[in-house]
Amino acid sequence: MSNFDFLKQSKIFNNFSEACCEAENGIGLNTVTCSILCRRALELGVKWLYANDNDLRIPYNDNLSALVHDITFKNIIDEKLLKQIEYVIKLGNFAVHNNKKISREEAILSLRYLYNFMQWIAYCYSDNYIEKEFDENILPKQTINILTVKERESLYDELEAKDKKLEETRKENEELRKQLTNKREAKKENYTFEIKDISEYETRKKYIDLELKIAGWNFDTNVQEEMKLNGMPNDQNIGYADYVLFGENGLPLAVVEAKRTSVDPKVGQNQAKLYADCLEQKYHQRPVIYYTNGFEIYMWDDVNYPPRKVSGFYTQDELQLLINRRENRQSLEHIFVNDKITNREYQLEAIKSVCEAFDEGHRKALLVMATGTGKTRTAISIVDVLSDKEWVKNVLFLADRTVLVKQAKNNFVKLLPNMSCCNLLSTIDNPEDSRIVFSTYQTMINAIDSTKNKSGNKLFTPGHFDLIIVDEAHRSIYKKYQAIFDYFDGLVVGLTATPRNDVDRNTYRFFEIENDVPTYAYEFDRAVKEGYLVQYHSIKTTTNFMDRGIKYNELREEEKEEYENTFADDEDNIPEEIDAEAINSWLFNRDTIKKLLELLMEKGLKVEGGDKLGKTIIFARNHRHADRIVEVFNELYPNYGQGKFIALIDNQVKYNENLIEHFSIKEDFPQIAVSVDMLDTGVDVPEILNLVFFKPVKSKIKFWQMIGRGTRLCKDLFGVGQDKKEFYIFDYCKNFEFFSENPNGIETNSQISLTERIYGYKLDLVVELQNLKYQNDEKFKAYREELIEEFIEEINKLNKESFLVKAKLHYIEQFSKKENWVYISTIDLADIKDNLIPLFLASDENEPAKRFDNLVYQLQVKRIRQEKTTRCENAITETVEQLEKLGTIPQVKEKQELILKVAETDYLKEVDFWSIEEIRKELRDLIQFIDPYNRPPVYIDIEDTLNDVNEEYVYISSGNNFTNYRKKLEKFLNGNLENSVIWKIRHNIRLTEIEKKSLEKILFEELGSNKEYAETFGDTNVIKAVRNIVGLDKSVASDIFYKYINKNRLNMKQIQFVKLLVDYVVKNGTIEMEKLTEQPFNTVGQVYELFGNNVDLFKEIREDIKEINENAEKLA
Repeated sequence: MSNFDFLKQSKIFNNFSEACCEAENGIGLNTVTCSILCRRALELGVKWLYANDNDLRIPYNDNLSALVHDITFKNIIDEKLLKQIEYVIKLGNFAVHNNKKISREEAILSLRYLYNFMQWIAYCYSDNYIEKEFDENILPKQTINILTVKERESLYDELEAKDKKLEETRKENEELRKQLTNKREAKKENYTFEIKDISEYETRKKYIDLELKIAGWNFDTNVQEEMKLNGMPNDQNIGYADYVLFGENGLPLAVVEAKRTSVDPKVGQNQAKLYADCLEQKYHQRPVIYYTNGFEIYMWDDVNYPPRKVSGFYTQDELQLLINRRENRQSLEHIFVNDKITNREYQLEAIKSVCEAFDEGHRKALLVMATGTGKTRTAISIVDVLSDKEWVKNVLFLADRTVLVKQAKNNFVKLLPNMSCCNLLSTIDNPEDSRIVFSTYQTMINAIDSTKNKSGNKLFTPGHFDLIIVDEAHRSIYKKYQAIFDYFDGLVVGLTATPRNDVDRNTYRFFEIENDVPTYAYEFDRAVKEGYLVQYHSIKTTTNFMDRGIKYNELREEEKEEYENTFADDEDNIPEEIDAEAINSWLFNRDTIKKLLELLMEKGLKVEGGDKLGKTIIFARNHRHADRIVEVFNELYPNYGQGKFIALIDNQVKYNENLIEHFSIKEDFPQIAVSVDMLDTGVDVPEILNLVFFKPVKSKIKFWQMIGRGTRLCKDLFGVGQDKKEFYIFDYCKNFEFFSENPNGIETNSQISLTERIYGYKLDLVVELQNLKYQNDEKFKAYREELIEEFIEEINKLNKESFLVKAKLHYIEQFSKKENWVYISTIDLADIKDNLIPLFLASDENEPAKRFDNLVYQLQVKRIRQEKTTRCENAITETVEQLEKLGTIPQVKEKQELILKVAETDYLKEVDFWSIEEIRKELRDLIQFIDPYNRPPVYIDIEDTLNDVNEEYVYISSGNNFTNYRKKLEKFLNGNLENSVIWKIRHNIRLTEIEKKSLEKILFEELGSNKEYAETFGDTNVIKAVRNIVGLDKSVASDIFYKYINKNRLNMKQIQFVKLLVDYVVKNGTIEMEKLTEQPFNTVGQVYELFGNNVDLFKEIREDIKEINENAEKLA
């Protein structure tokens, strides 16, 4: 018996029905096998859809990720199901490539989501579909069977090898495909679930009426309930729309279909569409379609977009604007970009890429652009273009720091002076009167519920913003801020400087695009090659102490005395050595800092004729380290700016933004900014010439962000006509070495709050304690009841008016009832953790106590599950050992018996669950007395030794291997580019007969012989051979081909084609026509596809190519 038996009732599902049953049986082997097989079965199901549904178009890449993110697939599948599909893929990929455990809960969730997808397929394409709930109870029990990564990958490869090419399968199924497509269309929205719950009327009154009122709708003036409509396809020819929303002109703006809370609101999609048809027939205006069950609201502007889930209803003004845009909104195929805002080719490409994505129906776009290439300016142009084309009115710009919000607003005000702007962090600006609102994430979360308009209604409604710009998207789309994007219904443009391969997979998932395929990318290497960013020169060194620590027996006698005075304990015991980790963490040695500052002052790039160190950022390890660097510098260089030359800038410094402003001014002090995290991102100071890494960095994303502080161009920095060409990186902590050994770095997960973690463990305890073996233990039963009461209390405390909470009303309704806690299933566990616990507010402000709670609850869960507990036990013991040292504090002394027991014995390893709980309750409030730094800072001055200093220039180039003759010729040509003959060849000017003969003399006599030439180049014309080496001058190539771009005659793919063409002829000098059908050109598309609707344009391009080739062969 299997949950997937229903698939076997229809032969058309034979391709994947067995795979689904195998996936279910796989959980009896192990969770890894189950997860891999779930992904496999899902892939077969997705490919079956592409092979059998005419509405699906196979994308350029037919891997699973590309298939499920293609716009045609998104158009037929609902958003919730797509998210479940993504989970199955993600867990399957994780199972294949990681040697880590997958829990049974995760595997069951994957099976459940696979089941939902298969139910949807059966519903759409089967004649005998019967609704059936997933039955977790029939799943086989798991046996212990661990798979290595090699075995996992082998299993996956073995399964994948069975695939038949998707294109082949599609060709075989032409007639069946037509039948199944029609069947899905016919059955799309005719099914209703028979679940007894509150009626549609009660649903409306309890939830929908309230939501409409919140959006400003008035039931006395512009809302009509149960409106009778003629033209419905039934015997009576009439129907009754639950709600019709009217505009001030008396025309319908929207129709709302209500369903019971327990029914999928999509059941009402077709019914709502039919009502919209009737209203359009009567009023000659097609309304927007809504369908909802009170918990979930779907909006369908079927003139422009597929249905999508929204957090609430649009206001009357917002809907009217949306309706008006059907007439007023212009195509984005041909746009005008103000070159006073953005005037670089790649910026134009980025803008057009976003516009094309929006024109095609996508609602999200991600731009990957290196720091210093003008992300903000590009965003400003996007706003300008979309406003001009009547796509957007109100814009929200989000960043994660106050200084970035301020910078962005200043740039927008300067470049779009006619658009009103508001910094939401300012008490002066008025957001209601502003077209563009700038905010941090946390400020916006608070403002959504609290900001009112002049009428006293909520200002920031779901439809308020037409466009949301997300600055540094890789850092910002965290779980805690996801609610903002779920709430607002605008288009989204993400900006990030993180290289595309390093962008977090969750970010790609949020933007609903394939991994490593952003909407547009312009990265560091390309920007340097094209002269828009500067390269760096690295100076790498460390010191003996930073490498090896301080060893007592290696010190001189006078140094040993200082060591003894510093580190001896009460009994005059001294440690043999101080670990290297201590240096600059809590132990600050003056000579270590002195030597590295002196190296900076000696080798750092300087301005003012070499008299003054250029603008410099020193990235310090912590606040105390930064403070000590500033102190030592001022001791060494007291005459530099009278203490103003260097400044500490971090979150502990008051008015730090004022310091940043002064640092950003070329002629102002400070010249050196010592920062702890604060200047890692977002601070744009083109004058920066030196970056000092005085701390280790493990995150590759963060490392590139920090490097980005120095990459910007700066004109006349060293004098008139002497521009910034490079910047220096001083690496004092082996960061380059770390990333050469760990190319991907080590990324930290997005932060989960302490409150979330603690309640996560408490929920685990609730689930574990429902096991039969605890049901005869009254103490455990009472403890579980106590935990359940606590959860229900937290749920009931949630503010039902908050937009964060409203989005989860379904779960609140369910789990606020005690009867639903009798048994918590795997699905319930996931629902509560994902949807409710993140909403719980911290009621205890004692953070040290909560950290201790978190450790103890984690230990309790592991003990019950019989998992390894050594790490938890050690962490708790080490914490209690810190308490042991605080015996003079009365509250600590009062608990001395318990503290000594835990700190000095194996007590923790031996005690039961209740003794562990006693430790938590008795000691949690004492943890606040422990110094958060664990120990006070220590300042010493012992002579350190500077290690070898390695300097390295970084060039972006690709080497080739040539014969000796070619090498000689290449060296000669590149060294004589200004020679009149070579110059003419590079600049596409035909040679005279005399010039050609002089060239042959050089090639055949001075550099080699006719034979060597023939062996290297065959019978190639000498002019063409030289052109192929020196290439075509870029400005010449640009003049020839960019005229098509500048005249706005090309779409985005055609622009990419022309860009490839320019790059190719610049590098190779000429191009054969057949090359246009090969790599790299066919990555954009075949020529006949690209220019099929504009053959005359391609003929012009072809004539230009012909002329370039002829000028490399024919004489003047």
